[in-house]
Amino acid sequence: MEAARAIERTLLDYFEGWFDGDAARMKRALHPELAKRPRGVDPSLAGRLGTITAQEMIEATAAGVGKTRDVPDRRIEVDVVDVFGDIGSATVRSAVYYEYVHLARTRDGWKIVNTLWQGMKGHEQST
Repeated sequence: MEAARAIERTLLDYFEGWFDGDAARMKRALHPELAKRPRGVDPSLAGRLGTITAQEMIEATAAGVGKTRDVPDRRIEVDVVDVFGDIGSATVRSAVYYEYVHLARTRDGWKIVNTLWQGMKGHEQST
């Protein structure tokens, strides 16, 4: 399935770009209107999710924040759950993050528009 492979490439740009500090790969993966929502990051937020924007992700990637979160066994597993026309859904599991992702096909390719993520055990406070 061509769309599933393209979505997987987008998600690898996102994850590998984050861990490698490659802001160009991160920017290529994200829709400008990204809504990235963390869960379980700060218990004091009491049910609030918060939102991380595309620009914040690109800037954090360029600053090398993801490099500080990388582990020797990066293990990025992408499961494209569904594709319907120009929308898709995937689950990504890594040693650091567990993330549900929604994507949209644009004229520039598949872009991540929404994520809900949580840090894996031992990485709960990670961005």
